Amino acid sequence: MLTEDGKHLYVSYDEYHGLIEKLAIKVLQSGWQFDTILCLARGGMRPGDILSRIFRVPLAIMSTSSYRAQAGTAQGHLDIAHYITTPQGQIAGRVLLVDDLADTGVTLQAVVQRLRGSYASITELRTAVIWTKGCSSFKADYSVEDLPTDPWIHQPFEVYDRLTAEKLLARWKV
Repeated sequence: MLTEDGKHLYVSYDEYHGLIEKLAIKVLQSGWQFDTILCLARGGMRPGDILSRIFRVPLAIMSTSSYRAQAGTAQGHLDIAHYITTPQGQIAGRVLLVDDLADTGVTLQAVVQRLRGSYASITELRTAVIWTKGCSSFKADYSVEDLPTDPWIHQPFEVYDRLTAEKLLARWKV
């Protein structure tokens, strides 16, 4: 649900999974065939996992990080892993790069640049996200929702950004 001022978007688990399914439909209807899904950890892991299951292709993972400060709400320096984890040993062929959103576009642009410059074994690369913010400098090949007001997206699992192991123990009284 988008707040009246357009500054916050609250997404339930059901809505979140529905959006991932809509993303799968967009990819499917494009007719493009791909060999591997490469998800960006952390935001792209859930969509990547679900898409991997739907399309029955291997899931590769590349870790990126820029939202570390203030319980994951402030963007800082972008770190991109040097290696990709894949069950095939090396990523190759047609790759669908998946993340949850194109926020500023910095992460996706940097990752695409790295993949194109350092992984000659990738013969074709396309990108998929659930959301694209209006301020994004990157436009994915597949996107479900365009958000021109650039709201902060409150994803259903972000409660874990504030949950510590100690709070969890106290809650469950273990």
